[in-house]
Amino acid sequence: MLTIAVAIGSFVAFMVAYHTYGWWLGSHLFGLDDRRLVPSRELQDDVDFVPTKRSVVFGHHFTSIAGTGPIVGPAIAVFWGWLPALLWVVLGAIFIGALHDFGALVVSLRNRGETVGQIAGRVISPRAKLLFLLILFFALSIVIAIFGLVIAAIFSLYPSSVLSVVVAIPVAVVVGFLVYRSNVGLLGPSLGALVILYGAVYAGAYYFPLQLDSFETLGGIELHGYGSPTVQWTVLLLVYCFVASVLPVWMLLQPRDYVNSHQLLVTLALLVGGLMVAGFTGEAQLAESAPMIATQIPDDAPPLWPFLFITIACGACSGFHCLVSSGTTSKQLACETDARYVGYGSMLLEGALAVIVILACTAGLGMGVSDPVTGERLRRDQAWSSRYQIVTVETNEANGSDAKTAGWSKHKLPQKIGAFVDGGANFVTALGIESKLAVTMIAVLVACFAATTLDTATRLQRYVLQELGASLHLRPLTNKYVATTVAVVVGGAIALLPGPSGKPGTGGLILWPLFGATNQLLAGLAFLVLAFYLRRRGLPTWFVVAPMLLMLLLPAWAMAYQIVTDFVPNEKWPLAAFGIGLLALEAWMIVEGLLVWRAARGVLEKPLPPLDSGAALAGGRSC
Repeated sequence: MLTIAVAIGSFVAFMVAYHTYGWWLGSHLFGLDDRRLVPSRELQDDVDFVPTKRSVVFGHHFTSIAGTGPIVGPAIAVFWGWLPALLWVVLGAIFIGALHDFGALVVSLRNRGETVGQIAGRVISPRAKLLFLLILFFALSIVIAIFGLVIAAIFSLYPSSVLSVVVAIPVAVVVGFLVYRSNVGLLGPSLGALVILYGAVYAGAYYFPLQLDSFETLGGIELHGYGSPTVQWTVLLLVYCFVASVLPVWMLLQPRDYVNSHQLLVTLALLVGGLMVAGFTGEAQLAESAPMIATQIPDDAPPLWPFLFITIACGACSGFHCLVSSGTTSKQLACETDARYVGYGSMLLEGALAVIVILACTAGLGMGVSDPVTGERLRRDQAWSSRYQIVTVETNEANGSDAKTAGWSKHKLPQKIGAFVDGGANFVTALGIESKLAVTMIAVLVACFAATTLDTATRLQRYVLQELGASLHLRPLTNKYVATTVAVVVGGAIALLPGPSGKPGTGGLILWPLFGATNQLLAGLAFLVLAFYLRRRGLPTWFVVAPMLLMLLLPAWAMAYQIVTDFVPNEKWPLAAFGIGLLALEAWMIVEGLLVWRAARGVLEKPLPPLDSGAALAGGRSC
């Protein structure tokens, strides 16, 4: 029953928070008002600025922010025990993450849909804008590289998941044209798309698993590993991202996220239903499957403080979300009052997803998994500890390895994803769904979340590069096709770097240790922009300053720890240089803020320049 109590208690906390703290933020602090003109109407161009129903925007926003982050992060963090991870997810989502996302969305709505990087230039200083944009460029380059590799890994591990993800693309285009060009209501196309996508899930599981074959030469040229399935999938995904980034949002991005959100919500409902059934029947026993607070962890594992707070980002608080809020979502909201539902509500739903992941990787995994060495079915406690290498496992002396293998550093990212897929599928099978289909459904959920984040990140990187081009007077970068090409090429180059083994596509994962700290530092800087926005209007900032300090100090501590204890001693010079450079940019931006903080109180920033004649196509319409 503990499994059910944790789930229900967490979900109730999120609902109460939405109707109390979220309501106070929207009504009393930000003063959301439907009469205020929003960017989607003021600058409507039917490409990036498109007034959209809040249910559609919610689907885009939720699927964009909920990539593999709320899955991978909790799946890793539970090796410290499930209670620290749970507390950070629930309290972090309510008081830090949802405030961060909601605040970035409101500030952008009131600045013509500008990103937080652009807004920093007016509420803090022009130099702060350039610093923020540079940080965004590096952060998004890592996101594009990492998420491209993650999807490629999922496709390679679970070929049955590919068909549904691929089919979603033409289905989304059809839905976009039906809704926006043929004026067909949303209900019919949405239900039809849902049936098609789940039909593709079934077909992929039983009839059409899609795999790519590796090839070593092309036209007589030796490829040296660049013909591997991982490399092929990564290249194909980046080509798709280029197309998705330059097309109007109504044609692909918006409808794809919307139809995927329905598919994902159905799977989440099945996960919750299976969790409840397994909890009531006693199959899922949280207390017997994993420790509340782990007392045995690998010697080379990082300390809980501060690494818990950067390991779990999405699901509690993530800097990437401020880019989605201010980069794409603010350009689509049709009414200002929709901001609480989309900004605050989406983050709470992502927190609920993270809670499900925690339970799946503990109680769900404890329902049964095969030992990776012997193939035998493990007991509850053995299943969890073996997956997270908390106990040592004897190895065959014939393989020439050490007598025992255990160690956090040897644990690979696909295994973390596999922990959720296995545990989540166990929950779904409690509803009577066959295991093979259940595994495919969960793998599709992970791949779809990652894919929606990947194409949104590419579009956001295009915006950042265009802003950098304008700021640095690099005219070619202001062109959306050039900016998108640069975004895709840089992300792809990082993703396909050869690792220590020389295998292409593994080098990009060496940046994973930097991803969490970079992401959380970005959240701290977004809070800094929000604090200045409120201070200049004489509004209270106490509830923003505390999360800001937390999200600036803890990630900086974690980054410095990695540089001193790992990157420099082990001569990982690219990682060390990146980490030091990022800390320097952060420190510089904080100094910029401190220099103008006292003088900013009650003094409004420089207003936005007037629009060109005819730019406000909406003619001043509100909701």
